[in-house]
Amino acid sequence: MARLYASKRGRSGSTRPISKKTPSWCKYQPEEIEALVTKLAKEDNKPSMIGMILRDRYGVPLVRPLLEKKITGVLDSSGYKLKIPEDLEALIKKAEAMKKHHDRNKKDYSTKRALNLIESKVHRLSKYYRSKGLLPSDWNYKSVVASVK
Repeated sequence: MARLYASKRGRSGSTRPISKKTPSWCKYQPEEIEALVTKLAKEDNKPSMIGMILRDRYGVPLVRPLLEKKITGVLDSSGYKLKIPEDLEALIKKAEAMKKHHDRNKKDYSTKRALNLIESKVHRLSKYYRSKGLLPSDWNYKSVVASVK
């Protein structure tokens, strides 16, 4: 993801497969992949981690072309629905860590600004997820009580 408040380009990641078709060398059937996803979810892995494990250990390039739904869709259908979307949870944890740092170091003004920027991202993302129905309409982020467990 590109930076919102800086003119940098963001991190480079691994290259995604060019074709969205199921590759001929993929040896897993859709039922097997669903079983693997639910097994990895039982081990308390997040959806992005499940995707990386499937890619690295099992040689599954992309789950979506094989199952015609995302990993989160598989988790929803198998009963492992996330309370808060993964990216929002990561931002809240980051804001919580910055808040603790700022409480210990009151003169660190760059952390204060970074905390404001992260909290604005949290508010923007939560507004989006409320509009999409992934968060309840009464869900609200409070910076003082920002603790996700």
